[in-house]
Amino acid sequence: MPLHLPIVALEKVSRVFPQGNCVALREVDFSVAHGEYWAVTGPSGSGKSTLLHMLGGLDRPTSGRVLFEGRPINGRGEWARIRARRIGFVFQTFQLLPTLTAWQNVEVPMLGVIRGGRQRRQRAEELLGGVGLKDRIRHRPTELSGGERQRLAIARSLANSPDLLLADEPTGNLDSETTKEILNLLERIHEQRGLTLVIVTHDREIAARAKKRLVLKDGRIQSAW
Repeated sequence: MPLHLPIVALEKVSRVFPQGNCVALREVDFSVAHGEYWAVTGPSGSGKSTLLHMLGGLDRPTSGRVLFEGRPINGRGEWARIRARRIGFVFQTFQLLPTLTAWQNVEVPMLGVIRGGRQRRQRAEELLGGVGLKDRIRHRPTELSGGERQRLAIARSLANSPDLLLADEPTGNLDSETTKEILNLLERIHEQRGLTLVIVTHDREIAARAKKRLVLKDGRIQSAW
């Protein structure tokens, strides 16, 4: 792992959505080093989620390029392989499969990566125990509270031991007490595993917890420190 290179970097990245002629990002230069903890903030419509999608290869730039550990990544297949083994995602809406149990949801990203069913089940149980859901492994998402569903989503994001964890408004649907619990969990994972963490949030208090902050406005970087 070339730790001297940023784990992911945007070079002069712009993203234009033809519908409505919306310019979400405007020639953004931004890099994230291994092990950093960033908060990306700014007003609604500033390009926060688009930037996160670029960092994880969920969207492709209209111009500019995205580099993963110094190497430009272009093809969808190449991004899919990187996401499968190196990047974890946590979304505001959880994105869980409602018909599957908690351990089955965590197991899904391992399919095709970890071959043995017993090994997948064991890892899923370990991850669920690590986020405080040891007694809920057979419950489906509809049987869990909002906080429990986000804990499940975090466990799933760690299924393949990613180096980069991207979280898009991970506490947006949660009350204040549960928000603190989820942030504490994410920060503990960041510190214990040494993984890189990038959180998108509109909440200044949440952003203030991060070690580094990026502020976007109208698709441009307003400040970064």
